[in-house]
Amino acid sequence: MSMPRICLAAGLALTLAAPQAFAETTQQSMPETMAMLRHAIAAQTVAGKDQVPAFAEYLAGKLESAGFAKSDITIIPVGETAALVVRYPGSDANLKPILLSGHMDVVAANPADWKRDPFKLIEENGYLYGRGSADMKTNVIALTETFMRLKREHYAPKRSMILVFSGDEETDMATTRELARRYHDAEFLLNADAGGGTLNAQGKPVVYEIQAAEKTYADFKLTVTSAGGHSSEPDVPKNAIYRLAKALERVAVYQFPVQHSEITLASLKATGEHNTGPIADAMRAFATNPDDAKAAAVLSADPAYVGQIRTTCVATMLDGGHALNALPQRADANVNCRIFPGTHVASVQATLAKVIDDPSVEITLRPPPPVESPASPLRKDVVDAVSAVMHQRYPGLDIVPGMSAGASDSMYFRNAGVPSYGVDPTFSKPNDTFAHGLNEKLLAFNVPWALDFWHALLTKLTQ
Repeated sequence: MSMPRICLAAGLALTLAAPQAFAETTQQSMPETMAMLRHAIAAQTVAGKDQVPAFAEYLAGKLESAGFAKSDITIIPVGETAALVVRYPGSDANLKPILLSGHMDVVAANPADWKRDPFKLIEENGYLYGRGSADMKTNVIALTETFMRLKREHYAPKRSMILVFSGDEETDMATTRELARRYHDAEFLLNADAGGGTLNAQGKPVVYEIQAAEKTYADFKLTVTSAGGHSSEPDVPKNAIYRLAKALERVAVYQFPVQHSEITLASLKATGEHNTGPIADAMRAFATNPDDAKAAAVLSADPAYVGQIRTTCVATMLDGGHALNALPQRADANVNCRIFPGTHVASVQATLAKVIDDPSVEITLRPPPPVESPASPLRKDVVDAVSAVMHQRYPGLDIVPGMSAGASDSMYFRNAGVPSYGVDPTFSKPNDTFAHGLNEKLLAFNVPWALDFWHALLTKLTQ
């Protein structure tokens, strides 16, 4: 990338995505921010390790040290995890608060599979590596640091702001449901875990999406049972593992119908106009004519974009058999579906049954019940504020509404009546973050930029 160079706390020279220099205050806060981020990545806030409450306490301590009263900080225990709530009081009690959402937990990572220690922040080749670097501890720290900076600056907002950090977004979302139950009387929510900017192959910002909709998350359990028996007497037609494998193969080759919305068409059009190649051509063609089967086929073949035009279902876990020398009495699989807004979960389950075409395969919906999340109406004040901040750094950058292919905490707040918008300030190339996967990484210039972004955006929206 052709970008000016700066130094982070560790002294690594990094390239930036725009010629504008970072604010002096941001530069001064970088050592503290990077130290907090290193602590955050090291905190193994995966399900089952009981580390989220300790991480919440760590963040609470940092906020107290910056001047927040204990009465404005709440840690809500939920099972082995917890949520963190931090109120920044506004001067006008008649104005509903703005919620700022993120999650403190991360997906599990096996160090033996990674090239680098997943729970140690590594700065290398312009990237930050580590579990949570992209999803989403960088923004958790950036929001926390922004609250600390505003408090140290004695900033007095008219409208209150409330951090609502969940602790199990990657699993049960029990903390999210509790947060939405308690804090649904809000003007709107800004989610740091959705939306975001896209870079082209040359590292140039081409589009920024404000997430206004997301797909419904649903897990289906496929179960096949058999009487079993001795492995020396194989009965292939009745073998539970073989029957389950055949069912999964049928799911693997099936594609749900093509769908679109005003949000997805706007997103594809803007991204396609700033890129070249077959994928970009298909984006523009599909945005112009959603009935273009050729364009849909090209997009469907790309893992990064198939979720923008179809419901997707994919096998994610397997469990079968009970002994090495016995025919399996049971075989189970999990099929994870990301369902296009407007499509009901029950209809997807019915489609899976039709595709599998084997009544002996039991298909059940796993708890918790899926939340069919409505799109949020785009608010002019939110769009204008995000656009103004983005255009200070990236003049002329297209700002478009977007739909997340995955699920986020926003779905529970939307269903509680809180308009929710994904405004993750970070930029990445398609397929370049490996969130949830091996060697998760984030372009390092995003850290100081996130600090600038959140400070500018929150002051615009609360003055």
